[in-house]
Amino acid sequence: MSSNFKNLYTSNNPPIEVILKRGSHLESIHKVHAVVCDKKGRVLMCAGNPEYKSFIRSALKPFQAIPFVSSGASSKINEPLKSIALASGSHRGSMLHAREAFKILWEFDIDIKYLKCPIKGNSPLNHYCSGKHAAFLATCKKLNWPLNTYLKGEHPLQIEIFRIISDLLNIPASDIFAERDDCGAPTLYLKLVEIANLYSILSSSENAELEQISRAISSNPVLISDNNYFDTEIIKASHGKIISKGGAEGILCLGKLRDGIGLALKVEDGSKRAKHAVGLHLIKQLDWITNIRIQDIEEKIFSLPEGVNLEVKGELKFQES
Repeated sequence: MSSNFKNLYTSNNPPIEVILKRGSHLESIHKVHAVVCDKKGRVLMCAGNPEYKSFIRSALKPFQAIPFVSSGASSKINEPLKSIALASGSHRGSMLHAREAFKILWEFDIDIKYLKCPIKGNSPLNHYCSGKHAAFLATCKKLNWPLNTYLKGEHPLQIEIFRIISDLLNIPASDIFAERDDCGAPTLYLKLVEIANLYSILSSSENAELEQISRAISSNPVLISDNNYFDTEIIKASHGKIISKGGAEGILCLGKLRDGIGLALKVEDGSKRAKHAVGLHLIKQLDWITNIRIQDIEEKIFSLPEGVNLEVKGELKFQES
């Protein structure tokens, strides 16, 4: 870690804390690292350690969808932006979501048996990663790549995704480490500032494929998660000006479209309630969404028992030279 980052972490910018109180008594504390950066990867604001490393988990999905777009596979599908959005999201497995995932397979005449995401409910189509997996398979069919092994690290699709991330972040592919995510696909181990940088690039509209992906996300919020869930409600409340994508174990990423500003946060203990509380707290600090809309989102996503309250302490601070 550079001395400047170390200085920020140890003195100027402690991590944000989320405090859960039961009545008047403290019960739990969650520590959260957050960073805002521009499309050149420069840290603009942070709290805690911007070089904190974590798996990006499902926040990688918009970037895993790039080959689906660049290969031309998505354009073969009726209403391609819907398919791109579903591939970029972590949907809740509704009939709408399952139909959209099936549509991708149908257009490419791919049997559902090739879907390697876990079965949820009656079918793998109901799994929250089925859009990503269906897009993986469509890309492989379009490029004549094997369907059976599409999740393997040595598969051409996964090698291409590695190359894309390497190019976007301007770091050697050999420096990027991957492990198996819960759905079976590789997920990447990155610095928080690198994750924020990816979302700043996604939000900048300068890359043709990513511009299409960000437009798909902003115009189809229900396909990213679902009504009354954080990512969807953020996109709706901002009228498509903010994109939001969470990941497991306390990962949350936001991008301000056209401004090329990305925000990434990580809760040390992986708490979902803490990442959502801090996400709303920072959106309020950055004035990205009105307070009235933030209050509306809070009412939809938090269901704390009577007498239990969450309190967020700390904020983003500008980087000091």
